[in-house]
Amino acid sequence: MATSASVKQILGDLNKDSFVTLLGKLIGESKYVQNNPPELIPEEDRIVNHVLDTLLPYSTTTGGGPLIINHVTYKPNRGNLIVEYPGTQPGKILSFVGMHMDVVTANPDDWEFDPFSLSIDGDKLRGRGTTDCLGHVALVSELMRRLGETKPQLKSTVVAVFIASEENSSIPGVGVDALVKDGLLDKLKQGPLFWIDTADKQPCIGTGGSIPWKLHVTGKLFHSGLPHKAINPLELAMEALKEIQSRFYRDFPAHPKEQVYEFATPSTMKPTQWFYPGGGINQIPGECTVSGDVRLTPFYNVSDAMNKLQEYVDDLNANIEKLDGRGPVSKYVLPDENLRGRITISFDEASSGVACDLNSRGFHVLCKATKEEVGHVKPYSITGTLPLIRDLQDEGFDVQTSGYGLMATYHAKNEYCLLSDMCQGYRVFASVIAQLED
Repeated sequence: MATSASVKQILGDLNKDSFVTLLGKLIGESKYVQNNPPELIPEEDRIVNHVLDTLLPYSTTTGGGPLIINHVTYKPNRGNLIVEYPGTQPGKILSFVGMHMDVVTANPDDWEFDPFSLSIDGDKLRGRGTTDCLGHVALVSELMRRLGETKPQLKSTVVAVFIASEENSSIPGVGVDALVKDGLLDKLKQGPLFWIDTADKQPCIGTGGSIPWKLHVTGKLFHSGLPHKAINPLELAMEALKEIQSRFYRDFPAHPKEQVYEFATPSTMKPTQWFYPGGGINQIPGECTVSGDVRLTPFYNVSDAMNKLQEYVDDLNANIEKLDGRGPVSKYVLPDENLRGRITISFDEASSGVACDLNSRGFHVLCKATKEEVGHVKPYSITGTLPLIRDLQDEGFDVQTSGYGLMATYHAKNEYCLLSDMCQGYRVFASVIAQLED
């Protein structure tokens, strides 16, 4: 049986030429895997086909090697790929999951280089998907290829799950949600699951929940030269939102565990968009809508936060005349007309955050591997969302997360990753596999 040291020696370093060649093919498909329905529906099988070209020669499908490959498709041209390198000890398993084969949109007119073809600038590998997440697809493909090629005798089964439909959930039943529902990932619960879709080479141990909200405010439209006859919904929205935010931060203050998990921020509730129906500059509008989101650390319950926001709005409506005005004639009630300003709140689909298990063996081996190969380990948490991994955690998976792209270029124009970072990521994977042999 292979020892920890020999596993690392067998797996060696990332084959840079092979990796860059594969990544070039994947980025060349990125235009066709942009995920923004209904206009842009990705065809992830374009990516699957390149990964299969890399791995089939080392698979049981062709008789060329030990890799067991399962191409699972729920929608036409939108496949997932499960690749398994069998170990010798039943029930001993680790997995790399979350390398998704869709990307966010890119407008070539806004970029300094073509987003849909790989270009190389020194250590930079440039193009849409290099960081998120086609770079990881290529990286884990190379890891599985090396396992299939070198055939080390491992106790652990190593599984890679390349998934469809991560960037947009408006079309359900395509990706990891369907794989879990069908029980195709059940055996991964027996060992650590490493979700490879974060950045900056450090373990990401916490993410935030997200509650998208809309605050619709109704006033009374009138000429701006006669403001005493209007209920100004813009002013009402500003005052109401100020009060709602104040109450939110009172009820959801910084949580003690946020320090343990190194969260960059506590829970927040803020506006990000403002809409009104239009009209002249001399017209106080009759309504407006303010939209935004709550980012909630995983130590608070999303349903509790939504209920609280509704409570705040109900109370403000009952006491609308008590809100501060904005000047001597600013008011939110017109008694002579029996009119009151009104606020309603609605929510789009919410998701919960994740706090990874810091006592997990998977967490400890990831930290040790990171320290060995990157030179330091500093786990971090952010209130960005990864709703799919919360779903996995709720299903009983031991989820740990990491990634080797760059946070600074995530979903950004001029996206790139560094080849040197991907090389370190490969060695981290090898170290994780090796450690779990002991």
